[in-house]
Amino acid sequence: MSQIATIIEELALPITTELNLELVDVEFVKEGSIYFLRVYVDTPAGGIDIDQCALVSERLSVVLDEKDPIEPNYYLEVSSPGAERPLKKPADFEKAVGKYIYVKTYEKIKDMKEFYGYLTAYDEGTLTLNVLIKTRKLTVTIKPEQIALARLAIDFSA
Repeated sequence: MSQIATIIEELALPITTELNLELVDVEFVKEGSIYFLRVYVDTPAGGIDIDQCALVSERLSVVLDEKDPIEPNYYLEVSSPGAERPLKKPADFEKAVGKYIYVKTYEKIKDMKEFYGYLTAYDEGTLTLNVLIKTRKLTVTIKPEQIALARLAIDFSA
């Protein structure tokens, strides 16, 4: 996470906690010449609505205007994490056990760096995935330091 994203997370967390919402992720990115601050929030049960996103946006805007932690001009976007929500925290992975996920690794495991499969176990940061590679069903174990990216995915073959 970038330094700016970490600062914004610290500013947004009290707001989301007060509203009984989960702060899923924060991104500060440049697309072309435009900067975006993206804040992803959800309800503990999942399924946030637009009014809740607007409330977080309004309250966070006040804090950002007051603290002014970001130098360039930017657009603030507050939204749900979507169907393919990122998996970053241990609690995210624990809730994802039994679900279909995508994992990208820093190094090859079984000659691959990208895996789609069902998360069958999460133990002390280590993922166990059941994956289908061509026509073979395999179990892949991925250690926390090998994970570059992880998110929920949609299984179109089911």
